[in-house]
Amino acid sequence: MNNLFDFILRYISWFVFIICEIISLVLLFTYNNYQGSIWMSSANAVSGKVYEVNAGVDQYFSLTDINEQLTKRNLYLEQRVQDLSSQIAEKTGDSALMKLESYELMKKYSFISAKVVSNSIDKRDNLITIDKGETDGVRKDMGVACGYGVVGIVFMTGRHYSVVMPILNSNSSISCTINNRGYFGYLHWTGGNSRIAFMDEVPRHAHFKLYDKVVTSGYSSVFPPGIEIGKIIHVYNSSDGLSYRCMVELSTNFSKLRDVSVIDNAQMKERIDILRAAQDSLEKK
Repeated sequence: MNNLFDFILRYISWFVFIICEIISLVLLFTYNNYQGSIWMSSANAVSGKVYEVNAGVDQYFSLTDINEQLTKRNLYLEQRVQDLSSQIAEKTGDSALMKLESYELMKKYSFISAKVVSNSIDKRDNLITIDKGETDGVRKDMGVACGYGVVGIVFMTGRHYSVVMPILNSNSSISCTINNRGYFGYLHWTGGNSRIAFMDEVPRHAHFKLYDKVVTSGYSSVFPPGIEIGKIIHVYNSSDGLSYRCMVELSTNFSKLRDVSVIDNAQMKERIDILRAAQDSLEKK
């Protein structure tokens, strides 16, 4: 014990110096936005690299399962394309119409492939880290999807990594519609089950049925219309009784999320800038 006290007394000036340095750094990064942003970016880069290595090991041992899922998904999509082509050709007499409309819709978008290096599903405000950043063309507010449906929206970007706010976040709100019904609402997650979210503000006069698909509306300037979100499995009255609240089983299994695509809309940035300018103008009045 005496030796411990002697050691502390001998180096007490160093201990005081280190403690003061730690306090000063905490104050610097906490109360200064610029230094705080640098710290966040640096910490995100380091943690992102660690997560990437860990995710790489996990992916190596799950390649068989992933390939099987992708094969099934590709077969399903090919069948859907054939079915839709047949239906449109039958009704319009022009088999080239669908290809033309799809091309005109999707040529505005490009896709940046990325891998998930960090993911959580057990928090109220979950976040996902992907291995693509500003140098790869990823920007804040871009949509993120996978082969099964919507994942979320880019929340923060670094040079080589980005943080995504997924559906499984209490701050997430995605504009959606009931497929082929024309009724719109907003998707929210209230915590708990990672496969369940809720579509709110569906009008009382809406006509739909259980297991109808919920897809992106295309109104948010983030996602193209028609990307699958899930299916309706239960319907409630809203708390004020003026609308419906639909329980939605999500098509994306976040617990097995590995490969995603960041959606780059060439016109998105311009539309968002115009909306923000209009909002700022209204607030100033």
